[in-house]
Amino acid sequence: VQLQASGGGLVQAGGSLRLSCAASGRTFSSYAMEWLRQTPGKEREFVAAISRSGGGSPYYDDSVKGRFTISRDNAKNTVYLQMNSLKPEDTAVYYCTAKSTADPNKVVVTSEPDYWGQGTLVTVSS
Repeated sequence: VQLQASGGGLVQAGGSLRLSCAASGRTFSSYAMEWLRQTPGKEREFVAAISRSGGGSPYYDDSVKGRFTISRDNAKNTVYLQMNSLKPEDTAVYYCTAKSTADPNKVVVTSEPDYWGQGTLVTVSS
């Protein structure tokens, strides 16, 4: 699976962006998906996760809960991250990752995904 993230850019604090991560191949629905982010000098941090099916309850880091929404469209082989009420501290490179899992409704948070996307930069100005 190849992952291509897009949708990053420059936005003012309080604004919104929607990130997309398009997957190649025909087995996208076999993978639970996550969004991670990284700022210079810091380790990558978890943002959000969604199950293979999109069912169950997506999982969010406390720092984005209530502001970000992860979703997926398996027919389009794409996972999304809707980001609202953006803050300067959300500035980072955002990565999507994929992890194969047998349970279609299981949300997976892992430090060892099977695949990584290349990242898309989000800059939030104050």
